[in-house]
Amino acid sequence: MKLVTFEIATPVGRFQRLGALMPEMEYILDLNAAYAWWLNTQGKSFPQRLANALAPSSMREFIEGGEQSLDEARKLMAFVSGEWNLQEAVRFKGENGENLLFHRSGVKLLTPLPNPNSLRDFLAFEQHTKKGYERRGQQIPEQWYRLPVYYKGNHRSLVGPDEPVVWPRYTEKLDYELELACIIGKRGRDVAEADAGNYIFGFAIMNDFSARDIQMEEMICRLGPAKGKDFATGVGPYIVTRDEIPNPRNLKMLARINGEVWSDGNSGTSHWTWEQMIAHVSNEEDIYPSDILGSGTVGNGCGYELDRWIQVGDTVELEIDGLGKLRNPIISHEQGARTMKEPEGKKYVPAS
Repeated sequence: MKLVTFEIATPVGRFQRLGALMPEMEYILDLNAAYAWWLNTQGKSFPQRLANALAPSSMREFIEGGEQSLDEARKLMAFVSGEWNLQEAVRFKGENGENLLFHRSGVKLLTPLPNPNSLRDFLAFEQHTKKGYERRGQQIPEQWYRLPVYYKGNHRSLVGPDEPVVWPRYTEKLDYELELACIIGKRGRDVAEADAGNYIFGFAIMNDFSARDIQMEEMICRLGPAKGKDFATGVGPYIVTRDEIPNPRNLKMLARINGEVWSDGNSGTSHWTWEQMIAHVSNEEDIYPSDILGSGTVGNGCGYELDRWIQVGDTVELEIDGLGKLRNPIISHEQGARTMKEPEGKKYVPAS
């Protein structure tokens, strides 16, 4: 499944909902509302209460529901994909008159997991690591080959598809980073490498936006990165469940700036595997559902390696096989301040 978090505007405010993309990719099924509707058609008692427990309306709660929530969602998707005529189904209503299907043009897609439990970002690609050390006149330390190192990012500053990234006032060199994100699906501790794949809920595209000049200054002091990273991390446009990505080590990865390809890589070139990274994180430490792990930047996957730099007004688009495209425009701090003051322009448009 391809899972999204979307926002709808109603007369009583804006609401975030968990959705699944229909196979046609143009329509979004509200999993919570549709599951309650489905249970009601089967004569189940208290269908909304059951739906809230088994197919909750938020991504994080859904991931925390584990395999049972996934199984119920798959049953629902199999039913609607096989039984519904979309042109008729858009008129179906829930028990309280709520819509079950939405056209993508009528809603706003947010980052699919707006409130993850944590964010860790690794340094898994040797080519990217080597280039960074070379630019500082150094060699990769041997410790890098012994430990899949990572930093802890700001899990409250995620940005979603088409969401503007505001250029921080304190940097002169803003950069993109082409990465793959893994979302943890269940709690674990001291997870064995051989079993670690079972802890993966799904995958998404990740853009680890970086203020390079500030990052370098911070890390001279042997701490960070902090202000060099924490202002924005792109994740989206959706989460693809593990079963749809049978080989996460063979995914083509592209970055385009204003439509021009700057970066072209493959996820299989990483030195460290997801299983190794998960085993390392969980060593004497709990991992939790909705934790996000970033792969680090694929080789030549950022402006720092290429010595090419994005500017205000540019659009950064990352694409990974099977995971869609994550597009973000870069705007100035002044533009960002104006945007915060202006009301959202998109109106609620029911699917039709």
